[in-house]
Amino acid sequence: MAAIRDALLRCRVVFFRGQGHLDDAEHQAFARLLGPLVSHPTVPSVAGTEAVLNIDAEVIRASRWHTDVTFVEAFPLFSVLRGVVVPPVGGDTVWANTVAAYETLPPVLRGLADQLWALHSNVSDPAAKRPNPTTWPLQSHKGLLRTVFRSVYETEHPVVQVHPLTGERAIVLGSFVGKLIGVGSGDSAHLLAMLQDHVTRLENMVRWRWSTGDVVIWDNRATQHKAIDDYGDQPRIVRRVTIDGPVSVGVDGRHGKTLDRPILLKSRE
Repeated sequence: MAAIRDALLRCRVVFFRGQGHLDDAEHQAFARLLGPLVSHPTVPSVAGTEAVLNIDAEVIRASRWHTDVTFVEAFPLFSVLRGVVVPPVGGDTVWANTVAAYETLPPVLRGLADQLWALHSNVSDPAAKRPNPTTWPLQSHKGLLRTVFRSVYETEHPVVQVHPLTGERAIVLGSFVGKLIGVGSGDSAHLLAMLQDHVTRLENMVRWRWSTGDVVIWDNRATQHKAIDDYGDQPRIVRRVTIDGPVSVGVDGRHGKTLDRPILLKSRE
C-alpha cells in the first residue's frame, strides 16, 4: 500500500487490470487501506455497503470534466473506481493532471489564479443528469432529481489549492463551478473557460479503455476526469468508493467554506 500511495501521489492515477474477483465488500476493504471512507452526501450508497456509489449509465453519465464532490468543503482525497459492466466499444474515462496544469501556466496567470475563489454547487452535478433526459422514464427521472437535489450545497473554494499531502498547487475547477467570487458574470465565464481549457490540454491527460474488473485509483485533489459518452444505449456500470479528505486550503492559508444553507427542496407531486 505504501508503494501504491507513492505512485498515486507521483503519477495522479494508478490502474489495475483484471480485478474481477472484487465484490463490493472487498472494494471497500481495499479502499479503506488508503484512509477513512466517505459516502456521497446526497446519493445513497449501494444497499448493504457503507460507501459504494453505483454509477449506472441508464441514469448517470458523468460526461463533463469534474473533480469529485467539490460542492462540500472537505471533498474526497482519493477515489477508487471499479468496472462492473463495460460496453464492448466506448465508455473510456479521461483524467487531467491539475498540478501540471498549474505549473505550466505563465507566471502572470498563476499569480491571478492564486487570488481567485469559485462557487461550487451540486446543482450542476454531472452525476445528476443524463445528456438526453427526454429518453428517461419520467418517473425515474423525477426520482433521481429528488434524490440528488434533496439538499443543494454551495461551497466557496480557492481556485488554486495546496495539496494536503504533497504541498503542490493544483487548479480545482470543473463542472461543479458556477462562477468566480467577486468577478462579473462575463469576466467570470471567460476566466473559467481559459483556466479550464488549460487544465484539459492533451499533454495533461491520460485515457483509459475499460475492461470488466479493472480498478482505477486517482488523486482527487490533483485531477479532473470525465467519462466519454460514446457508447449509445449499451449498458455501462461502474462503482466508486471515495476516501475522506480535509477542508480545502488556498495558497494564502484560507480554507474553503460551505455557505450556511443547504436549501431543502420539496417534491411538488
